[in-house]
Amino acid sequence: MSKSIHSETAKVGNLLFLSGMTGEGLDTGAQIRDIFNKIEKILENSGSSLDNVVNATVYLTDLNDRPLFLNPIWSEYFPNNPPTRTTVQVGLAPPAKVEITVIAINPEVRFK
Repeated sequence: MSKSIHSETAKVGNLLFLSGMTGEGLDTGAQIRDIFNKIEKILENSGSSLDNVVNATVYLTDLNDRPLFLNPIWSEYFPNNPPTRTTVQVGLAPPAKVEITVIAINPEVRFK
């Protein structure tokens, strides 16, 4: 059993910070969908949801995949009030074509 060197999720006050995630799939679109499904599950397990995502950073190996895959899929997962997003081109270890990190609000946390 290997020990992780980082946390998948960090909670600070009412914010959830999710580490960058990669996904399974042969093409960028399949990887993006897999990542969003993972993010959705982690947020739900933390008492939040995709509706509470306020910021995302998307790392693509090819910026041409932004209009082809990222933008249409993004609109499916965030149809109303999408979060802010920064997208940058980077080198990722194959077979990864995309990595996404998000910040979300945890509405279950209340401050006094």
